[in-house]
Amino acid sequence: METHRKKKNTCGTICLKYLLFLFNVCFWLAGGAVLAVGVWTLVDKSDYVSLLNSSFYSASAFILIVAGVIVTLTGIIGCCATLNEKRSLLIVYLVLLLCVFLLEITAGVLAYVYQQQLDDELRQNLKLNMQQKYLQPGQESVTLSVDKLQQEFKCCGSHNFSDWSDSEWIRREGTQQLVPDSCCKTPSNLCGRRDHPSNIYREEGGCVEKLEDYIRSQLYILGGVGVGIAFLQLIGMMFTCCLCRNLKEDLY
Repeated sequence: METHRKKKNTCGTICLKYLLFLFNVCFWLAGGAVLAVGVWTLVDKSDYVSLLNSSFYSASAFILIVAGVIVTLTGIIGCCATLNEKRSLLIVYLVLLLCVFLLEITAGVLAYVYQQQLDDELRQNLKLNMQQKYLQPGQESVTLSVDKLQQEFKCCGSHNFSDWSDSEWIRREGTQQLVPDSCCKTPSNLCGRRDHPSNIYREEGGCVEKLEDYIRSQLYILGGVGVGIAFLQLIGMMFTCCLCRNLKEDLY
């Protein structure tokens, strides 16, 4: 009877061991995906972050990058702990899983919260940055970001092309240009002197709505990946607890 129970426990341990090993391989790949999403979020159109007066967007991405690195290392530790059946190493692995779980939930919550206040922040800050900082000394990053924004999203001004008439750039320099050259459908030197719809993005609307849609889609991806991987980790924690318990029983 005792031999049968011991054999049953051993079989259960072996099954859990290979299930946890398979999970760790998937988890290691997921860590790479989390890291890639975090880096992609910061690199792809990262210039636009300078147009916002908030660090929420960057913070969510950095949390995912940190989580991705820890997940990758945790996956390796988990594989070693599982193959060697080291209970102490499995406990370390479980603690790391819990830490990453909290990090990714934080990133998901940050992305959701920031998405809620995105509209107000963009409408207040984008127009202000465009009108007061464009082509001003020491504001080269904002100037480059605005030019890139208008060209990539095919828009002109925050709400529409008339926003540029109140800009510091036009008022101080007394330029004959009505809008920046980046508003033009085919950019060329001084093409912004004509604001006819055939020349500039006049009918396509302002940049604020297009940037809102873009950042919101990025935040959905950040939040979705963070919460999705966190759910996967709950399964891993469950397997780890079961294996730790079985290894403890096998000692007796």
